[in-house]
Amino acid sequence: MKPLEHYIEVGQQRLRCGCTTGTCAAAAARAAATLLLTGTAPGAVLVDTPAGLTVEVEVEASQLHTDEAVCAVTKDAGDDPDVTDGLHIVAAVRRDPSGFSVHGGDGVGRVTRPGLDQPPGAAAINSVPRRMILEQLRIAAGEAGYAGGLSATISVPEGARVAAKTFNPRLGIVGGVSILGTTGLVRPMSEEALIASIHAELNLHKSEGETDLLLTPGSYGAAFCRDVLRLETERAVQCSNYIGAALDHAALLGYRSVLLVGHAGKLIKVAAGVMNTHSRTADARLETLAAHAALSGADRSLVRSVMDSATTDAALDCLLCADLLRPTMDSLTAALEERLRSRGGEGLQVEAILFNHRHGLLGRTRGADVLLARHRKER
Repeated sequence: MKPLEHYIEVGQQRLRCGCTTGTCAAAAARAAATLLLTGTAPGAVLVDTPAGLTVEVEVEASQLHTDEAVCAVTKDAGDDPDVTDGLHIVAAVRRDPSGFSVHGGDGVGRVTRPGLDQPPGAAAINSVPRRMILEQLRIAAGEAGYAGGLSATISVPEGARVAAKTFNPRLGIVGGVSILGTTGLVRPMSEEALIASIHAELNLHKSEGETDLLLTPGSYGAAFCRDVLRLETERAVQCSNYIGAALDHAALLGYRSVLLVGHAGKLIKVAAGVMNTHSRTADARLETLAAHAALSGADRSLVRSVMDSATTDAALDCLLCADLLRPTMDSLTAALEERLRSRGGEGLQVEAILFNHRHGLLGRTRGADVLLARHRKER
């Protein structure tokens, strides 16, 4: 596959982006559909990604059969240490008079638990990649003047082997990898460079006279700040998984306060003392929720349901059904407050607001409203 020549600056490094499995699957489907309808396999296809970047993806292998065309591309993760890097993503496309559809084949995982992007029994091809694949099938049909439907089956020949190195087994996704990607691009991760870039941004804001920091782990937190809390987010700092490193540097620089706004999936880990929330470092979300549910009166059966949940959202749904969501989140938020204040030390006030998309605002530390009002006034 021709390397994607798109780079981002992370700290003092210039890192190359890659294509998600979703983009690769969409490209393979486009190529196979073109081969099926025209008899000619393209050497490469252009795919518009949700990130707004059009990428050129080379087609590695093509086969035309009587009623089916098969094309493959190779996953290129750029400078990101992604276990799916180098895998072949294969699409087999057939004519289908009933319409356009996407299916999972060998090496693509199958969902077995509720609470994920796809329902139990479905192939682990997430919503955004499904839309991308369908869009590419329709483009190929339009270019060929074909008025019928097309069916694409995505497979990953080495997917079952590689899946053992991912979190899929823990999530209840069996038999292969997931076809993922909300932006279509893989943004490379370099821990040292990312922390350096966070430090540089904190230095900049402090040098410009700011003393109260609005901190979010990522785009979910920034969107919640903007759309729900009605805060201006232009000067909010995104710290990714490195919450502890950001708080340490804020304290070192002499910030007065930090208001941390984050998705429950991140901040539940922080309540357990996990200050680097990357899944490769630790994942204590369900254990932490189960412990606080027990402290809030959950019986053994409910604690087991929380522990067996595939996702944080599913665990929270269990608590809501048992009318224990609020007391559990109160208990967890109190633990979160202790962890943050301990990390911030005497000179830095650290408060937090946590949420998720299904239930909205889930908790806030005791001083969060004061900092929230301060940010609203200043911005």
